[in-house]
Amino acid sequence: MPEHNLRNFPWGKVLISLSAAGTGIGVFIADWNESHIYNPAWPPHAKFHNAQTMSMGVALALVVLYYLWKPAQSRATLATGAVVASIYGLTQLSVAFYPGVSSVDPPGENTWPQLLTTLPSLGFVLGGYLLERRRLHTLPYAHSTSRKEQ
Repeated sequence: MPEHNLRNFPWGKVLISLSAAGTGIGVFIADWNESHIYNPAWPPHAKFHNAQTMSMGVALALVVLYYLWKPAQSRATLATGAVVASIYGLTQLSVAFYPGVSSVDPPGENTWPQLLTTLPSLGFVLGGYLLERRRLHTLPYAHSTSRKEQ
């Protein structure tokens, strides 16, 4: 690939897409097992919320991929994709503000293992957004979008 093509390659969109794919797939890796959805100690309503969270991870990932890779790309669609890609991770971090919440079920220790994936995922989104915004700024058609869309 010539240097000019490497510079114009959408590395930022790839990073954000990796974060989105990690969310859409990772929720099933983390929760489709005996510690979560098949946990006999969990009441049906807890499983309801777990299932809802897994479906939300997939839905968010699909929305992100749509906004990032749709043909008419603009700063507005990039920003929308980045914000949506951040929602799952940011809401996961927000659980620290709720009473009685633990990152794992007993007898495990509350060591927040989710941070090992959530923080890098949010870093991918931020880094990807900044890279892609810079790339879009250098493209001639990125400046011709209407003010309303930016």
